[in-house]
Amino acid sequence: MAVDWRPQASLEALRRRADALARIRAFFAERGVWEVETPLLAAAGSTDPQVESLVVHYDGPGAPAAGRLWLQTSPEFHMKRLLAAGAGSIYQIGKAFRRDECGRWHNPEFTLVEWYRPGFDQWRLMDEVAALACALLGERPVRHLSYREAFAEAGAPDPLEAGTDELRAYALGRGLVDEAFTLARDGWLDLIISQCISPALGRGELCFLHGFPASQAALARLDPEDTRTARRFELFIEGLEIANGFEELADSAEQARRFRAEAAARIDRGEDCPAVDERLLAALAHGLPDCSGVALGLDRLIALALGGDSLAQVMSFTLPNA
Repeated sequence: MAVDWRPQASLEALRRRADALARIRAFFAERGVWEVETPLLAAAGSTDPQVESLVVHYDGPGAPAAGRLWLQTSPEFHMKRLLAAGAGSIYQIGKAFRRDECGRWHNPEFTLVEWYRPGFDQWRLMDEVAALACALLGERPVRHLSYREAFAEAGAPDPLEAGTDELRAYALGRGLVDEAFTLARDGWLDLIISQCISPALGRGELCFLHGFPASQAALARLDPEDTRTARRFELFIEGLEIANGFEELADSAEQARRFRAEAAARIDRGEDCPAVDERLLAALAHGLPDCSGVALGLDRLIALALGGDSLAQVMSFTLPNA
């Protein structure tokens, strides 16, 4: 049987991808945001229970005591160390890695555009994300929708008030799971939003979902006007999550508490867990400027810009033929 060696995407699509990369770099150059590069391999990684990391065993010179390095799920930790060192506005176009993600719209290795803007709140950053998306897609209307409003539109329970039993009952009523299925409260929120809400978001427009529950703040600061919510947003286009942004948490002690809670949850479930990034915590303790940051899935955005319906149409080689 002949070996399939050819790229999955057409050469024309890859040329258009190269053009998109050039336009993104011009977009940031016009705004005085400078490009950086940070490591793909590190001794620490993300403890986020929703993100699975890939581990590399390494015993060469400079190896950590554990003999393991983690492929980074995003460049966020290293870029924040640059921000704490006084870098100012920075961006990066680079690879990121996540285990257990492979399919039409997922690949374990993918490309992110990630950037940070000192002095920006989440609303100002949303405007800039919209400008970049429109530069690649063409002009589209922009909608801002709170997490709570999205649940109300779907006839789902109030995500800030409903208990686990109420969320579970809603999911059972929609036939999303059977009676034996169990999840923690945030798991039910994730299931409802992924199955009942997000597929309808961003149809013919850019939809920024904001005001996530505080329990899903991740690396975002809580909203002082309603501490049940975090200053975190996601961008949806044609039902796809394209970007995830935060008004960044700068409190080292609070970030350490969240990391250790995430690590404990993983250990309780018998899961592997990367080491907590003590260097990031030290950088936050030194002083992170007030800023907002966002990670944008470049492969998905280019696929939409080219009218594609899968990542394979805009990536030279995805995992099945890499």
